[in-house]
Amino acid sequence: MSKNSDGRLYVYRGGQGEIIEKKSRFIATVKPVKSEEEAVSFINETKKKYWDARHNCSAFVIGKRQELTRCSDDGEPAGTAGRPMLDVLLKEDIHDAAVVVTRYFGGVLLGTGGLVRAYQQATKQGLLASDIIEKQDGSILLIRTDYTGIGKLQYLFAREKITVIDTEYAADVLVKAVIPEADRERIEKIITEQTNGTAKQEWGDEVTFAEHDGEVLLFEE
Repeated sequence: MSKNSDGRLYVYRGGQGEIIEKKSRFIATVKPVKSEEEAVSFINETKKKYWDARHNCSAFVIGKRQELTRCSDDGEPAGTAGRPMLDVLLKEDIHDAAVVVTRYFGGVLLGTGGLVRAYQQATKQGLLASDIIEKQDGSILLIRTDYTGIGKLQYLFAREKITVIDTEYAADVLVKAVIPEADRERIEKIITEQTNGTAKQEWGDEVTFAEHDGEVLLFEE
């Protein structure tokens, strides 16, 4: 998982990963959550599902700045499960997500270091099995040009990796793009220069956006 300096990573669709460590089975279940209530509900549901497991340890992080965090060792030695799981979420810069690692004890003690590594590795496997997207703050940019200018604009969009949402072809061409906040002035200037001012630009709504499987996703924050 990687991001640019202005983006934030979110779980778009949760997943499940699993590891076996010295006969103990660790199942990591990951889910996107928007509130503490949602996270607690998910944790309780997972505990009910795996009621026969020795431990259901959990961690979650919520907020644009990861301001709300909680974790639980659920009977494991203090600091060997919940906190290491939370550390993975924080280090990977994950937002608005909860993870429960279910442990079926295999009869062999792992020791504190072994537990920390197992719970962290399971959490990473859960994240790898999930769909992770990068959300950015940006603005909609409407660009209007004639048919002779669209080729130059399309080349510019590809070069600058500009995310195009829609293109309407009528008497002229109207392109709807989304631009990261940090790039607003630079992109506006480049379009003006490259089209000699013939392309008309108008800024629209501020949005939070991400790309997933070639699709542009817009979010209400």
